[in-house]
Amino acid sequence: MNQKTPNDDDEELEILQAWESGRLKPVVDMAQQLKAHKVAAEATFKKDKRLNIRISSRDLKSLQARALQEGIPYQTLAASLLHKYVSGYLVDQR
Repeated sequence: MNQKTPNDDDEELEILQAWESGRLKPVVDMAQQLKAHKVAAEATFKKDKRLNIRISSRDLKSLQARALQEGIPYQTLAASLLHKYVSGYLVDQR
């Protein structure tokens, strides 16, 4: 039987329990399903448009410093923040 570890969340445990109990069923036409999901994933991350903005030098330096902490290019961080905002995943924690 499985035991919860500090790194597990409830969804992972539910999946594990379903697997162990045999409740999971094979996906019908798995190859077609994988292809459809791959196409959707590629479209999600396709960067096909350019955005030029003007920001303060202070904000740019802060963005670059934060990106350096994260170990990613600052343009990638900026694009990620914009994506999270428009997707409703960016949460103000003040």
